[in-house]
Amino acid sequence: MRKNRFALRIIIVMLFLALAILSITIYTSRRAREEFPVRGVDVSSYQGNIDWTELEDNDIAFAFIKATEGSRYRDRTFSDNIANIKETDIAAGAYHFMSFESDGRSQAENFIAVVSADDIDLPPVIDVELYGEYNENPPPASEVRAILDSLVLKLYDEYGKMPIIYTNRRAYSLYISGEYKECDLWICDLVKQPALPDGREWRFWQYSHTGELPGYYGEEKHIDLNVFSGSRADFREYIK
Repeated sequence: MRKNRFALRIIIVMLFLALAILSITIYTSRRAREEFPVRGVDVSSYQGNIDWTELEDNDIAFAFIKATEGSRYRDRTFSDNIANIKETDIAAGAYHFMSFESDGRSQAENFIAVVSADDIDLPPVIDVELYGEYNENPPPASEVRAILDSLVLKLYDEYGKMPIIYTNRRAYSLYISGEYKECDLWICDLVKQPALPDGREWRFWQYSHTGELPGYYGEEKHIDLNVFSGSRADFREYIK
């Protein structure tokens, strides 16, 4: 009987925690939409076929589209997404998921082979986050920065714009803080508006991994939601 009561208490606590997390997520999403009028998404092959016109009709102003990962992987839907988004007024961006297992030069070459400067309205993006086994054993900052340094320079040389760095709080603290000040930041924070420990400002904020919008038809029913840190006029100036 005591074991049953204890198990019931654990279940109740877990339910309260789940409800609290859900409430925080809903509140954060509402505040992001209210405070920042320029909304966007980021997508990959998981979203499948995308009706960009329908997303545009839902007040989406920009989209970051996955292009590459590491030195070899290329997203199979990138070309179609780029071709189709050009039929709308949505500003197009492309991102590269940075691997810790190959050098920055070969990763930059992979991205450049896929993404033409004419394809994108936004600066190229480098996604820097821990993944897989590196969540438990993060690589040293010197190794990560050596890869990232090369990526940043190669992409700048190719596109004439300093790349945007996408990251989260943990990776920011480990690898980005105090460095790469010429690069705009795209920060993931699902709990609250980002406030970085060193006071640095962000340009884009990914505030939800569980968005649902009409217009995409892949195996993943959710879509990542983002905002730009400025007005619509600021955004028009940014993409000039």
